[in-house]
Amino acid sequence: MGKRGATAGRRRTRGRRGSGRGLVLPVLVLVTGSLGAGVALAHFHGPPAEVTAAPAAPPLPVATAESPAPPTTAPAPRPTTARPKPPQPLPEPRATTPPPRPRTTSPAKPPVSTPPPSKADPKKPPAVPQSGPGTFATADASGAPVGEGGELRRYRVQVEEGIALSASDTAAEIQRILAHPRGWAAHGRGRFQLVAGEEADFVIRIATPDTADALCLRQGMDTGGELNCETTDGVVVNLKRWMLGSPTFEGEAAAYRHLIINHEVGHEIGIRQHMGCPRPGRLAPAMMQQIKGLDGCRSNAFPYGEDGSYITGPIVS
Repeated sequence: MGKRGATAGRRRTRGRRGSGRGLVLPVLVLVTGSLGAGVALAHFHGPPAEVTAAPAAPPLPVATAESPAPPTTAPAPRPTTARPKPPQPLPEPRATTPPPRPRTTSPAKPPVSTPPPSKADPKKPPAVPQSGPGTFATADASGAPVGEGGELRRYRVQVEEGIALSASDTAAEIQRILAHPRGWAAHGRGRFQLVAGEEADFVIRIATPDTADALCLRQGMDTGGELNCETTDGVVVNLKRWMLGSPTFEGEAAAYRHLIINHEVGHEIGIRQHMGCPRPGRLAPAMMQQIKGLDGCRSNAFPYGEDGSYITGPIVS
């Protein structure tokens, strides 16, 4: 009985050992399972992080994938809008730039070339025709009497046809000459009135040299293509003298015209004789034939001086 008891104790001992071993296995299984679960959990929690990180990375490619897509749509409208726009601005600048260029260059060049000839023209003596048709155009002009006293004399102005001289302009110039403050009318030696169609007391004619010679020769005077003369119905003025003046007169042709009118009208108001130079250095009288020489006197176109004194000289013819 005693042996049997010992055996039973051993069995119990073994059973405890076996039971301990049986506990170890489950524990190991639990540990292993927990470790596996931890690993699984770690993997489970890890992927979401990677998934969230991965989506963060995809936006970049997605954005790059989307960005090229818009360019394909954006460039399409741009060329369509850019193509119509360029043609519109291109013609506009082309149309605006050409006009100003010709406008600035063409007008600027002609004015520069034209003024010089116009300035040089007055210096050149005008061309005077030697002869004309012998017919005259009457100035269609009239004016009020000029002068402070004396007999009223009406005159008409005629210019030979076919010459570059206006009858009306010539009449206006003669009217100014007779109204000059140093002239006959200003000093009571007569009053003068320009008329057109009315009767005139005398006529002032501007004629070419050949026509003037013919008219003066009828009165028995040889003017030689150079001189003026007084006729029974008025005054004949040589066109050469009117346009060019006199080589002996110190002054322009416009000033010499005063001498022509004052000298010839002087005959009309009753001064029939010519005068000579009173003294060298003095003003030549208006009734002196200054075209034949001054004899030491100074050129003068007026019958009266600036002080109102009458300029006279010795009677020579």
